[in-house]
Amino acid sequence: MRRSLLPSKREFEIKGMSVGKWILGGLGFVLGGPIGALIGALIGSIFDGGTSSLGHTGNTKQNQSSRRRSTQGDVSVSIIVLIACVIKADGRVLKSEIAFVKPFLVRTFGEAGAKQALQLLKQLLLQNIDHIAVSQQIAQHLNYSIRLELLHLLINIAKADDEVVDAETHIIKQIAIHMGIATADYQSLLSLQNKKTDANWAYTALEIEPTATDEEVKKAYRRMAMKYHPDKVANAGEQIRQQATDKFRSINEAYEHIKQLRGLS
Repeated sequence: MRRSLLPSKREFEIKGMSVGKWILGGLGFVLGGPIGALIGALIGSIFDGGTSSLGHTGNTKQNQSSRRRSTQGDVSVSIIVLIACVIKADGRVLKSEIAFVKPFLVRTFGEAGAKQALQLLKQLLLQNIDHIAVSQQIAQHLNYSIRLELLHLLINIAKADDEVVDAETHIIKQIAIHMGIATADYQSLLSLQNKKTDANWAYTALEIEPTATDEEVKKAYRRMAMKYHPDKVANAGEQIRQQATDKFRSINEAYEHIKQLRGLS
């Protein structure tokens, strides 16, 4: 008999905690809309006590008000869905991409939670995901700083196999647009991947032109350092905070590079 693609309840149980308790605990906006529908279609039938409303996308005022608050759990689920979008963008799932994602999941969810998150990711890779609708839902509920770090993560995942194909670039750009990310911020994140090929990467990272004055460089650095300060994503989980810390360091690196080029103290 052919085995179902959906993992059994036993596969989703680790140390007595079912995936229902792990993924539903404290969730907010992702229980509705396209993300809720995706998650519900996959594992709604095996949650403890039943969760028939998980994929409900009704637009009543009651539903909208009860799901307005975003939580760390919302960020975690959004991450997994967006990761699936990028990994499957080129029509193949590479070991290098999964290898890059696994440590991230462990750092985000812990050893036990990472196993469940990986199971969920694998099931999402089998689904048709409307990345535009998902991105728009995220844009409505997560603050700009968190969305920037989600995009930062997706760019890093695409680069995990040392080759970013056109399909991945296209879908990441679409996600950026529909998450409401400014073009300059998107280009700033990309610049960090282009240090070896773009002589002006540091200027792009600071969102300025090479013709900027020294004073404009200093102002741009202060503005970007404030935008990417890790404290702005403190409630989004340790891994997102680490992403912001990495970007913060990169902004400092870009500034130091420009200072060296210009002989600034």
